[in-house]
Amino acid sequence: MEEARAKPVCAEEALNLLNCVAQSPYDQDKCVRLLQTLRECVLNKKVKKFSLADQDQQEANSVFKKS
Repeated sequence: MEEARAKPVCAEEALNLLNCVAQSPYDQDKCVRLLQTLRECVLNKKVKKFSLADQDQQEANSVFKKS
């Protein structure tokens, strides 16, 4: 289970796509290919939803504060 936390599912593909979108000049063809790669990963790994580590931590903290 520790290994799964070390590298989230499809993290590399998602990061590559985000970095592509942020690049200047913007290369739409490259980003579309990266989007397709991410989509294939999502389908292969049966990902239902993504979340950021900070969001998970904030949600956990808000649950503890409400308790």
